[in-house]
Amino acid sequence: MSNSVILTEKLRKTYVMGAEKVHALAGVDVTINRNEYVALMGPSGSGKSTLMNLLGCLDSPTSGSYWLNGTDVSEMTDAELAAIRNKEIGFVFQTFNLLPKMSSLENVALPLIYSGKSKAYREERAEYVLGLVGLGDRVSHKPNELSGGQRQRVAIARALVNDPALILADEPTGNLDTKTSVEIMEIFTQIHDAGNTVVLVTHEPDIAEHAHRIIRLRDGLVESDLRNQNIVRPSTRLNLSETDGH
Repeated sequence: MSNSVILTEKLRKTYVMGAEKVHALAGVDVTINRNEYVALMGPSGSGKSTLMNLLGCLDSPTSGSYWLNGTDVSEMTDAELAAIRNKEIGFVFQTFNLLPKMSSLENVALPLIYSGKSKAYREERAEYVLGLVGLGDRVSHKPNELSGGQRQRVAIARALVNDPALILADEPTGNLDTKTSVEIMEIFTQIHDAGNTVVLVTHEPDIAEHAHRIIRLRDGLVESDLRNQNIVRPSTRLNLSETDGH
């Protein structure tokens, strides 16, 4: 367990819908180690969204165990889950989930407020991470003043700002055109190259090809878990380890 960021054992999730029970996850065993880059794939109804919600501490399993960065989170309260989410997980969503009245800097700094960091630190760190994703000149822009690709870069910067154990990306290119999707996926590869653990949920094979390992789900179970032999490599590198203000 010492090197794992994610470790699940017999993870199950059952939803009761009227008289019917839906077994969204039927006993999933997955281990993802530090600095792995993993794509979760599967058709609609396979359980991948349910698994993502459990891995992201957005929901609790019906049964089974989940250790996140060495901590058993399976039976935590909602308040405890919220605290560990903020500390350990950086989320990137298909719909960006930016606050429309806040600037890029304010959106990125938001997780640091919940961490109790000083205003000076929050602004310095947020500005630094925005620079890493190529938005150093957009710190004061609000989401409606940015393109879709720029908004997703802001969302990625927000995910990185707390230096989390895990970057969890849910269909991060789903709202983007092909050229912008390639640029965003290059950033994820650079994030991984800088030492971060990345888990990507996607239904698009060409997006999954950026990951080093592809886990496929079907009917609430792991159907296959294979190394990717056709990894797409980016042309540039990103240094995420050096930052002022620590």
